Amino acid sequence: MRRLLASAALLALVACGSPDTSGDEAAAEADRTANATTQNLADAMASDDDGESTDKSLDIPDSEDRPVMQLQVVLDRLGFGPGVIDGKTGMSTENALRGFQEANDLEITGENDEATTKALAQWDRIPATRIVTIPDNWGSLSFEEIPDDPAKQAEMEGMGYETLDEKLAERFHTTLEVLRQLNPGGRPAGISDGNSEGNSATPNPSSKSSSAGEAAESDPPPTKRPGDSYFQAGQQIRVPNIGADKITKGAVSDDGWRSTLASLGVGSDQPDVSKIVVSKSAGTLKAYDMGGKLVALFTVTTGSSHDPLPLGEWGITGVAHNPPFAYNPELFWDVSDDEEKQQLPPGPNGPVGVVWIDLTKEHYGIHGTPEPQTIGRTQSHGCVRLTNWDAARLAEMVSGSTKVIFEA
Repeated sequence: MRRLLASAALLALVACGSPDTSGDEAAAEADRTANATTQNLADAMASDDDGESTDKSLDIPDSEDRPVMQLQVVLDRLGFGPGVIDGKTGMSTENALRGFQEANDLEITGENDEATTKALAQWDRIPATRIVTIPDNWGSLSFEEIPDDPAKQAEMEGMGYETLDEKLAERFHTTLEVLRQLNPGGRPAGISDGNSEGNSATPNPSSKSSSAGEAAESDPPPTKRPGDSYFQAGQQIRVPNIGADKITKGAVSDDGWRSTLASLGVGSDQPDVSKIVVSKSAGTLKAYDMGGKLVALFTVTTGSSHDPLPLGEWGITGVAHNPPFAYNPELFWDVSDDEEKQQLPPGPNGPVGVVWIDLTKEHYGIHGTPEPQTIGRTQSHGCVRLTNWDAARLAEMVSGSTKVIFEA
């Protein structure tokens, strides 16, 4: 996704209006029709956590064990976000482990030590990956390159995904590079000539194909041109086994927001949170329930030397789903004052991603990002930034009574 040097501090919630989600809503409607006989309004690639699926043709074992990815998948399902799921132990995964350990009264080490492994054993049955079929209706979606110039961005109807690949990666909380590794030669790892009956896993004709046994590194570099994706609609692929994505009928009244949750693999069943604590030094956001129990932890980006995190206790004035963005160059140290103000359209590639949680501290909020892989690694303009999927999940947890504490 493209990065825009603009602060989320300028979003005018009172002027948000209704975001343009017609493209995603068309795809979501097709998925709702396909899922009409189930109790899950997530998309057609939803996890089979409730055993509702009758399609066993995709139940093919992975070609290798992926213990770190399996750990990340479980932590993500439990609300302790490991950031981008990539099968590598890094800062976000260590933070997620610390959250799980605190919530379960374990020694907080940030490591998958013996006690933590034992506590996580009840989820060992959850595989690291699963095979899904990219919905056919994704083939009719429009993808458009997002220009760097804010004036040109303002002319767009929405700042959506640039490619099918990008949309797919965000759906499964990962990156295109990881998806390619899980699908060498464009076919799911574990697929062979002997067990591929009924699996139409073929790479995009515009990409160089290779046998299933070849490494993903033998394929050409990921493309970035709009619509020129490595994967394609109707293709069967292996993905991180993202779960907790069930959207219960009647739980989300806003069709546009429900579509967004489905597109991010975020379920409607989230805990109620009474307090949020954002730590500048740790780079984390902790969410606590009414009883003081830690129920979620996410790695965040919290500001910079130019725009430090405003320490103190704040409140929440509102939550904007799929918000537009008021871009004012005069308020940013790294943008020329000669640029004109712009009203940028909503979308996952917008400066604040898919959600803005407005705080009582004027011009400050908690929001998503068009660059999930940079969370915790690059600076922000003072606000608290999360991946789009973590921000959406948090938005379902908070209310006007939730306290927000920013600490050093």
